[in-house]
Amino acid sequence: MNVQIEASWKERLADEFSKPYFAQLTAFVRSEYHATTCYPPGPLIFNAFNLCPFERVKVVIIGQDPYHGPGQAHGLCFSVNDGVPFPPSLQNIFKEIESDMGTPVPASGNLTRWAEQGVLLLNATLTVRAHQAGSHQRHGWEEFTDAVIKTLSDEREHLVFILWGAYAQKKGAVIDRNKHLVLSSAHPSPLSAYHGFFGNRHFSLTNAYLQQYGKQAIVW
Repeated sequence: MNVQIEASWKERLADEFSKPYFAQLTAFVRSEYHATTCYPPGPLIFNAFNLCPFERVKVVIIGQDPYHGPGQAHGLCFSVNDGVPFPPSLQNIFKEIESDMGTPVPASGNLTRWAEQGVLLLNATLTVRAHQAGSHQRHGWEEFTDAVIKTLSDEREHLVFILWGAYAQKKGAVIDRNKHLVLSSAHPSPLSAYHGFFGNRHFSLTNAYLQQYGKQAIVW
């Protein structure tokens, strides 16, 4: 499967990799990828980490599950590969950016450009079976990504954590609000976007906070 994680993350998360749950998770994921089609492709499972080393993280956006359609998921929450139609939540994210920042909707839904600026696009569950949403939940990924969030909260300062929807907000319970900015709102999905996502101004608020602490703003 050629699954690798960037060196700074490998060092910070060494304790997690040595725990029994992670060995069980690894065995489960390997068996799933061997038996059926899963997403994202094996080398992209840790793409969010590989594009955004630990010390370069400025912003964390928490998603839930990878997209489960062909060609969509590439290891970054809410992001799709070049040329793939925008899923509804991503459409709404771009609408809010346009409203908040005046930035036109881009031609591509590939958010690699955000990751390379220090935005960790972290799904709670990093893999999924094709066409079966949530199929790899409760096998250990959530414990691993909880540890990622806690490690960032504990070891870094003045990060922005963006929590859209109840699931992400629950996952953000471990974040130290005295050290970091936590932005919460409704989820950008069509079911909830008009109930508090649109108009949340999370993108301009993020940049104002980053600049307050001498960090470069994100080009959304």
